[in-house]
Amino acid sequence: MDVSTTDHHSAYLAKAIDGLTPEGHKRVDELPDQLAEVVGDPEAVLRFPAARKAEADAGRIEASVSVTTGRALSAQELNILIPGFRTIRNQEPLDDVADWPNAVAALLEDEARRNPAD
Repeated sequence: MDVSTTDHHSAYLAKAIDGLTPEGHKRVDELPDQLAEVVGDPEAVLRFPAARKAEADAGRIEASVSVTTGRALSAQELNILIPGFRTIRNQEPLDDVADWPNAVAALLEDEARRNPAD
């Protein structure tokens, strides 16, 4: 049986969101700003974490929200976002919060494998 890694990572993201404590939710709200500091502030790139933050705030992944917020991310955007989310994950002291950027990075890596060229 072939299980899609995207489905697996979406389930991981849903579990990470579900596992956020109230303090974790507050911290996740701050992470898009931290990401902007790590990667700069290109508007198109920041739409992606904003969609992930909205999912965390809602406590679930919205079926209508695609991994790429309605359009494919460019290779350049992926090359910025993936290390940005990894950096956040590696620096995050709260375990429940660290799971969230880890799951997002996994989804981005799946996207990069699906669309290797720009």
